[in-house]
Amino acid sequence: MARTAAALHILVKHKEQAEAIMQQLAKGAKFDLLAKKHSTCPSGKKGGSLGEFKKGQMVPPFDKVCFSGELITPHMVKTKFGWHVVKVLYRT
Repeated sequence: MARTAAALHILVKHKEQAEAIMQQLAKGAKFDLLAKKHSTCPSGKKGGSLGEFKKGQMVPPFDKVCFSGELITPHMVKTKFGWHVVKVLYRT
């Protein structure tokens, strides 16, 4: 079972914003550029990069996607912080 993961994310307030970002990604938009433009998280300045983190370090719904969701494929997840578009890069 994976103990660490690395991911990019874009944090927005509304589901509609997250859905619009997912559509743009499906059409080939660059994740890092969308993160810099739309993310309300400080990681947006770094293209949405959260770096590597341990299992259990993030809030449970986010953690679940990072440790069980498909790699590289963008996912939408709701947490107490808002809506995240998450792209898991790898797990170790």
